[in-house]
Amino acid sequence: MKLLYKGYLTGPILGALWGLVMAVTLGVAISFATGEPVRPALWGALILGVVSGLAMVAPSMRLVPPIALAVLLVLVLPFIGASPLHYGAEVSPLWRNLLNIALAGSVAIPLRVILRDLPLGATTRHEFEAAVIAFLTGFGYLFFTAIVIIPFYVMVMTSMKSQQQLMLNPLDFSIDLSKGWHLFDSYYELMTKFHFGRYLWTSFYVSVLTVLLTLLFSVPGAYAVARLRFSGRKLFSRGILLIYMVPMIVLALPIYIAYSMVGLRNSVFGIVMIYPVTTIPVALYMLQGYFRGLPVEVEEAGLMDGLSRLKVIWKITLPLALPALASVGLYVFMIAWNEFLLAFMLLDDPSKFTLTRGIASLNSSEIPRQHLMAGAVIATVPIMALFLGLERFMTRGLTAGAVKG
Repeated sequence: MKLLYKGYLTGPILGALWGLVMAVTLGVAISFATGEPVRPALWGALILGVVSGLAMVAPSMRLVPPIALAVLLVLVLPFIGASPLHYGAEVSPLWRNLLNIALAGSVAIPLRVILRDLPLGATTRHEFEAAVIAFLTGFGYLFFTAIVIIPFYVMVMTSMKSQQQLMLNPLDFSIDLSKGWHLFDSYYELMTKFHFGRYLWTSFYVSVLTVLLTLLFSVPGAYAVARLRFSGRKLFSRGILLIYMVPMIVLALPIYIAYSMVGLRNSVFGIVMIYPVTTIPVALYMLQGYFRGLPVEVEEAGLMDGLSRLKVIWKITLPLALPALASVGLYVFMIAWNEFLLAFMLLDDPSKFTLTRGIASLNSSEIPRQHLMAGAVIATVPIMALFLGLERFMTRGLTAGAVKG
């Protein structure tokens, strides 16, 4: 291990790993974006990374020369049969050189940050660990960005294809901008032929009603657990989470039988009744921690001024708990919007489908795959925009409850 505490070893090793990571990343990105076959080459990527890493720790090559060296290297390596990227015959020599230069920059510039405090000779443990952590941080950003973006990118690009294009090359995820507005034909057909506008509206008002019913029952329940003293309070508090941990698949058959017997199956009213059952336990658990963190003295002052307990909750507790209520409401809305099992099990009439149930109806050999992907995009984008827009409020509310509770 002590042998690694040398800049001339740590630099090339981290450089080789980073060169391989960037070759794979750039190759995959180019293939997805253009549809052209581009794949990373092990030895070329390793050579580029090793040389760039060694140049970064050399005292005389801290500024521009390492980047220039990396660019020169990627232009020379193809002539010795060690190109870091292998291209298909369709890629022109000009594009090959431009992409190689882009690869050189994506290797050299991050390595300058990763290895900026690493000397050429002996290093301290702190310097070594700082370089390794910087490398792992950069790799983590790339990895988690890829696993989030790639599926969404494939989904969006597939939804903009025609059936003929998908049959010709299912792995071509490039986009033909010359089609203009016809790129969105799948979305237009979903709204007109498959009535996805109705599915959107049904999912929206079912989710809103689920949020209202969940808060209506969970607020007094969480307040009672947090503030009042009664027999079995601790058991009730601990049992809330245990109820939430019961898998819904275990309850699926009893719910189906009960709904069939009472005539609630295949009705939106039945869905609105059962969704809060799945969300109230988690809302209770989240809110009770927040209520425990609110100052008791403020409520006691209200009681001393002659307010009843209900008025104290309405005029004092709830205004103070608005961040938590907003975050819980957003979380419950996302649960109801994305719920599939109960909707799939209880709804058979297409006029009453929620969005997830409507998407499931597209999973058929008779329906083109681009329509299924377009439906998935329609279901994903609104909730993603809502979450990204309100994420800071959700985080603030949940964090406050967790710390104070």
